Amino acid sequence: MLNLFPEEKITLDLPDAIVEYYPNFFSKEKADELFALLDKNTPWQQDTITVYGKNHPQPRLTALFGNEGKPYKYSNIIMNPHPWNSTLVHLKELVEVKANHHFTTVLLNRYRNERDSNGWHADNEKELGRDPIIASLSFGEERTFQLKHNTLKEVKQSLILKHGSLILMKEGSQIHYKHQIPKTTSPKNARINLTFRTIL
Repeated sequence: MLNLFPEEKITLDLPDAIVEYYPNFFSKEKADELFALLDKNTPWQQDTITVYGKNHPQPRLTALFGNEGKPYKYSNIIMNPHPWNSTLVHLKELVEVKANHHFTTVLLNRYRNERDSNGWHADNEKELGRDPIIASLSFGEERTFQLKHNTLKEVKQSLILKHGSLILMKEGSQIHYKHQIPKTTSPKNARINLTFRTIL
């Protein structure tokens, strides 16, 4: 039994975008099980990114799964997908029902500790289309998720992404906003994030 709680939905009060947060998409027991499965069975890798002309190890581990022939490019990294496994197909189907949207790929991120992060960005690569819908599952350590509007500088929001939660970034979210998972000085255990996208 998955023990989903679909009625627990928080719609963020944001202009120009629809962002929905489901803090208890999975029960703690199911989220614990999924974290262990994903942590053990994912072929994690650490790519090199180029920032201001200098190469740096990406501050987290990643893995891409998806439909055959659909690579994903971001930050001068090109990732070719592993074939879907049964766990990821199951999660994709659950998320697709909630999002009412079909996804073709999932990028897994493993934040090992408080020093791992994901800086300000939008998921606005051209292969995602003009106004993509992004779904993000979180397992493991709670981390702060931040949003800021591109032109309305006073519009900012922070959210603690809980173990077993789902956030849906829908219409307008990648056009008008950037988001990040910042580093922190507080000690943090591992977090696994699954970000579902549709590559056109």
